[in-house]
Amino acid sequence: MNQGATRPETPQERRDRETIEADLEGSPVKGEPLRQRLRNFRPDADSAIRALGGPTIWMRRLRAIEDLEEQNLQQLGLAWRELAAETSDPDEFARRWRELAAQWSFAQINELIDGHNRNFPAEARLAMDPRTRDFVRINGRPYHREPLDEDWILARFPADLRAARAA
Repeated sequence: MNQGATRPETPQERRDRETIEADLEGSPVKGEPLRQRLRNFRPDADSAIRALGGPTIWMRRLRAIEDLEEQNLQQLGLAWRELAAETSDPDEFARRWRELAAQWSFAQINELIDGHNRNFPAEARLAMDPRTRDFVRINGRPYHREPLDEDWILARFPADLRAARAA
């Protein structure tokens, strides 16, 4: 095969090119150099050695938080639907569901969340944002997690018999 030869443009590639050209037509940055985005990442020997140890403690803790949250969602969803199946009065359903939500224990996951909020910035070596005087955001979101409580349950599973039966 000839190294200098190029293959012909396919119909799909032609449509894609035309779409991109049309999008660029009114662009104010057309023909301008793109602004360089600096990253907060510097590969070094330290990070390579730390990577050999596998997931760090904060990674394992976040995974445990996510697993427990999913487990609680499944258990609460089941309890919500079961209560809806055995209750016909909407007021009684709301009362009993609020009681269950108030008694639900989040002790284990909230302990992990507390440890995350307290230790994550140091463990993950988060940089400080000089403008806010706080740690930088992770993908635009703060690292801090709110503990789970009765309001967390009611936001996901309202004390509404019709909603529970429809689920």
